[in-house]
Amino acid sequence: MIAQESGQLKKKESPAASNQLAGQLFDSLPIAIYTCDKQGFITSFNQVAVKLWGRTPEIGKDLWCGSWKIFQLNGEPLNLDSCPMARTLKEGVAVEGEEIIIQRPDGARLNVLPYPVPTFNDAGELIGAVNTLIDVTEQRNSEGKQAMLATIIESSEDAIVSKTLNGIITTWNNSAERMFGYSEQEVIGKHITLIIPNNRRKEEEEIIEKIRQGKKVEHYETYRLTKAGTEIPLSLTISPILNTKGQVIGASKIARDITRQKIAEENLQRYANNLETLNIVGKMISERLAVHDILQQVTDVTTQVTGAAFGAFFYNKFDEHGESYMLYTLSGAPREAFEKFGMPRNTAVFSPTFNGEGTVRVDDITKDPRYGKNSPYFGMPKGHLPVVSYLAVPVISKAGPVIGGLFYGHPEAGKFTSHHEVIIESVATQAAIALENAKLYEEIKKLNDKKDEFIGLASHELKTPVTSLSGYLQIINRRLAVDDVNKSFIEKALAQINKLSDLISDLLDVSKIETGQLPFSFTGFDLLQLLHEATEIMQYSTKTHRLVLTSELDKIMVTADKQRIEQVIINLLSNAVKYSPGADLVNISVSMAENKAVVAVQDFGLGISKEQQERIFTRFYRVEDMANHISGLGIGLFISKEIISRHKGRLWIESGKGKGSTFFFEIPVEQDLT
Repeated sequence: MIAQESGQLKKKESPAASNQLAGQLFDSLPIAIYTCDKQGFITSFNQVAVKLWGRTPEIGKDLWCGSWKIFQLNGEPLNLDSCPMARTLKEGVAVEGEEIIIQRPDGARLNVLPYPVPTFNDAGELIGAVNTLIDVTEQRNSEGKQAMLATIIESSEDAIVSKTLNGIITTWNNSAERMFGYSEQEVIGKHITLIIPNNRRKEEEEIIEKIRQGKKVEHYETYRLTKAGTEIPLSLTISPILNTKGQVIGASKIARDITRQKIAEENLQRYANNLETLNIVGKMISERLAVHDILQQVTDVTTQVTGAAFGAFFYNKFDEHGESYMLYTLSGAPREAFEKFGMPRNTAVFSPTFNGEGTVRVDDITKDPRYGKNSPYFGMPKGHLPVVSYLAVPVISKAGPVIGGLFYGHPEAGKFTSHHEVIIESVATQAAIALENAKLYEEIKKLNDKKDEFIGLASHELKTPVTSLSGYLQIINRRLAVDDVNKSFIEKALAQINKLSDLISDLLDVSKIETGQLPFSFTGFDLLQLLHEATEIMQYSTKTHRLVLTSELDKIMVTADKQRIEQVIINLLSNAVKYSPGADLVNISVSMAENKAVVAVQDFGLGISKEQQERIFTRFYRVEDMANHISGLGIGLFISKEIISRHKGRLWIESGKGKGSTFFFEIPVEQDLT
């Protein structure tokens, strides 16, 4: 084509002017182009070609190609006399679109599509060739990245879904199909509310609004609906999808099934609740000797824990016939509901309890073969409280006789579990001790000591496998390559292991606080340096927030338990990050006031209402609006307050709903250790 254009120019202009114009046109082309004579020696090239090759070839010396080296697509070297330009000159025909790889002198490799075309004179004789080189490196890299991304998405254990800003599903990976039960064909083009429970539709509006603003939503805990109608707990990370102009056009959603995590949290919470129940009963026994008060509270607490419609304690009395049971305490129902029917007798249903044979738990007592065998009712009397689920636990004295029994009922089937048995049996044991005699007071203290020893042992036993798991995962993580797709999963697993270890340590601290055994070791140290170290540690563990420490002082020397004060600081920083998911900044400051060091940790998150601020420092309390989406047991602030109190200091909060929170603590710089 260039030869033809040059021919046309010759008719109108002088050869010199024509050659000059052709040269200008040649150099101004936006793509690499060069020419060779029929022997293959390079005769001309433009600057785009020089830039592509990374070198300037020598006219009349370099053959066929100006590249430093050339390769086939499989990476094997390509002989110079076999390159597309050489073949065109040998065969006299154009070679189109045979992609090659060229290497520059600096080692960089580029994917190139050459288009060599032979040129002929007026007599039809081959006089050379023109080669156009198109750089497709970026395109190939993009294709490779897309292919890799597609592979990652399809092989991911997490469900990955994309949707438009109107909520229309556009992509759906294999894990999404396994998680929700819908095939790709069933959901593409459908609205995302297909998998959102009706009572959570408002969440989608809030999420989309943040996405429209270009904000990312991370670790959003919620529930979604499967095809079978089952709600599953998920942790969602939603990111905006941008077009080439940077405009938000949709959202990508990564959904992780956290059922196991929730079960683990529920088990820990259940364990904590069990401890709380046992602690309540233990306190009642140690603080009160009034039998009625103790039994009434035992009945109330256990009825609530089991979820029973009603609960009762019956004394095991003996009349002239050798049997008589007396209702002593009742919870969840009026006494009239029992008293008008008379007391239960030694029937097949009640006999195992009052004879001390063990716990009786039946999902449907009306279908039990022992039920309905005695006159005059042969079953449940008319007007009696409806009982289907049945649980009865004997209360046996240490000497052996059965003092009485704790009974629970519910009108629905299958309400009581083995977990409830364990709790009630534990409570029944403590209740029996309380009922025997005030002389057993010292024995009760020993029982509490054993309980605390059990808590410490259980926490230690839990920590051992958790520590081993953490070690194995760290070994695996170190052996993985930096770009290994499994590395992020190992790191996330390590984060969860560390979180579980912290929860176990907190539970142990709570137990020690309750028994007054939380150890303290006071030394002198620089509080400002400790804050720098703790802030640096926390900054490494979070990628979502900047932790900024400010102080007008160079050093703040205090006498305190360094490890425990660090525990308080880490807890406050962790809470600030956790409870400000929509922010990216946490401010930390330290100052002096009246010979006291004052530390403040400010977040820009959800904030806490005035009503709830008074309760956040109590055990196991969690702010209602945050409990649904942010995991935790609610004991960190309780432990922190106890630590600061033991330092003769105070811990407090300043906050407002939606205005973020600032937690303060102050401690004297000197402690009276006498």
